[in-house]
Formats: sequence, structure tokens, C-alpha cells
Amino acid sequence: MTEAHPPTQRLNLYRWEGVDALGNLQSGELLSADELSVHQQLFTLALQPVSVKYQQRVRAAYWKGADLIAFIRQLATLLQTGLPLVNSLTLLANEHPKAPWRCILQTIFTGVREGTQLSAMVGQFPQVFPVIYRRIIAIGEMTGQLDHCCLQLALQQEKQAELSRKVKKALRYPLIVLAIASTVTILMLTMVLPEFAKIYASFDAQLPWFTTLLILASQGLIRFGPATTFLIIIATVFYFKKYHPEALWRRREQKLLMRVPLIRSLIADSCLGQIFQTLAMTQQAGLTLIASLEAAATASTNLLFEQAILEIKHQITLGTPLHQAFGQSPLFPSLCQQLIHIGEESGSLDEILLKLAQWHHQQANQLADSMAQSIEPLMMVVMGVLVGGLVIAMYLPIFQLGAAMG
Repeated sequence: MTEAHPPTQRLNLYRWEGVDALGNLQSGELLSADELSVHQQLFTLALQPVSVKYQQRVRAAYWKGADLIAFIRQLATLLQTGLPLVNSLTLLANEHPKAPWRCILQTIFTGVREGTQLSAMVGQFPQVFPVIYRRIIAIGEMTGQLDHCCLQLALQQEKQAELSRKVKKALRYPLIVLAIASTVTILMLTMVLPEFAKIYASFDAQLPWFTTLLILASQGLIRFGPATTFLIIIATVFYFKKYHPEALWRRREQKLLMRVPLIRSLIADSCLGQIFQTLAMTQQAGLTLIASLEAAATASTNLLFEQAILEIKHQITLGTPLHQAFGQSPLFPSLCQQLIHIGEESGSLDEILLKLAQWHHQQANQLADSMAQSIEPLMMVVMGVLVGGLVIAMYLPIFQLGAAMG
């Protein structure tokens, strides 16, 4: 038996054993905030606890990623085969390899079996399922196309995940190279260069300006480096704990990133692809334009684009045509406005939105690939300049002394 508690900021997985009213030994897993809550839930289930053992802490980030996409993809596949929803959920709950997910899916299955809609059960776990999941599932329930809506949702989430993987892959190598270059530079400045400085001091000769500058940098790094590093770490942790979660500061961060040319294009194409994919999916499912815009705003991970979509929704409620509302926002290219206008006039808005989504996804993927190809040689040049510059600075005085003695 497995049950789940609606996710909160902190959840733990417990393994329990208990005795039922007939004296039979039962066992299972529970997600709960603490051990006391586990005992209370077992008493609610008419079970006398025998043992409760802590298994692991389940953070909010645990639910994101591949497992979430796999669930909706597998659910869509099972529904398309003709398997009833309750049976599909039973199969997914029993076969999932991860205990926290089994708890969540078992709770969803129990609620659906008792007559609660799937969208309502999914909505009970906001830390597990983003709002877009609940909305798309609700659309599928209203239209009788739950399998199709789940499939479209899975495809959209897979595209976003693939783009995210490409961006991370493009950044992974440069970050590794940068870390290695920084480590080598620090070691040379704090360990190697001071030894050379002692040797040069014994000659009592004037050093090249470049070498003198690096010796001063080395002395400053040795003297102030540890304290400065400590303060930077403390300030960074403080910022991400206190300010980063706030929407105001995240909006400032995103505005700053949008000023970087290459990063701006990648963020814009990624967000536009997600927005138009959501709009196309909800329009094809029969949702109203206002509801589609609300879903797109909710699904957006960028606060700037979220605010832009909400402003477009407000303009629509005032009677402004969709293409004109899009044209009033600087975040949306003029091409979007023109194509949406064509879609409105021809009655094929959902198809136009889908084409826009596909085009922006393609642009974002191509940009991520080109970033990976261009950044790698650039980082090698940076590493070569750093290490090469240090080597030249250390050996340049020796060359000059040799020339003077010769």
C-alpha cells in the first residue's frame, strides 16, 4: 500500500509496517513532513503502526525533469492503446521504479478511482505537476481527447527538455575549461610565481613591467584571496537564498540576460517556441483564446514573456485583435504579428501558431548547436592566453638577464 501527502516545501519518504483491523501485517511507503504525520495518516487508514523508518528527503527539484515527462508520455501511450484511465494509472503506479513517484501516482489513482477528475488530482500536487499539466489534462477531459492532449503535452515538454540539454551541453565544456584555466592560473600565481620572484629579487635587477604587474597580482591574491573568496561565497549564497526567489530580482536577472546578444536570441527563441506551442495546443483542443493565453503565460518560465502574454490577454479583453496585441510587445518579432494576422483572416490560427512554434524551436536548437561549436575554440584560446601569458611573464626576466650577461 502506498499513499502520498500533497507536496510541501519539505517532504520525506518513510517505509512503514502496520497491523490492520483483522490483524494482518501491512507495509508500504508514505510521503510526509515528519514521522508524527506518518503515524496520523496510518491511524486514519485504520492501521496500527508497528514501525516507521525514514528513507530519504524528497526536495521540490526531485519531481522535475525526465520522470515527469516520462509519466505523461507513458500515460498518453497507454490511453492510445485503449486502456481505461484507471487501469493506466494503476499500471504506472505499480511499475514505477522510484518510491516517491509510486506514492504520488498511487494517490492520483485512488482519487480517480473514487470519481475525482485526473486534472483535479494532478492539481493537488503543484510542486510535482506544473499548472500547464493540469490545464491541458482538463482540456482533454472536456473534449474527450485526453490521450491526444497528453501526447501533445509530452511532445511539447520533450522539445523543451531537448533544448535545455543542448544548452547545458554547449555550456558544460567551456565551464570545465574555464575552471581548469582558473585553477592553473591561481596555482601559478600563488605557488610558482612567488618562487620566481625570490630568484629575481636576488639579482637586484629591474624586472619587465608585465612581470612586475603579475608579481603584484600574486602578492595581492595571496594576501586577500582567501578572505575575498569567502566573502563572495557568502554574498552569493545570501543572494540566492534571499533575493533570487523573489520575482522582482528574477525579472532583473532576466532583463540583464536579454541584453547579451547571443544569449538574448537563445532565450527569445526558446520562450517563443514554448509560448506558441502552448497556444497551438490549447487552440487545437478547443480552448478559448483568453484561456489559451492564460495557459501560455502560466507555462512560461521567463517573467518578461509571462508579463507580455498577460498584457496581450488584457488587450484581447478590450477588443484588440490578436495580431495587433502581439505587435504592441517588443518581445515578439514583426513576423509573428504578420503570420498571426494571416491565421486570423484565413481561420487557420492554430496551424499558424504551430508553424511559429516549430520555427522558433528550430532556431533555438540551431543557435544552441552553433554556440557549442563556436565557444569551444574560443575557450581554448582564452586558456592558451592565460597560461601562456603567465609562462612568458615568469621567463621573460631570465631571457633579459641572459641577453645582458651575453
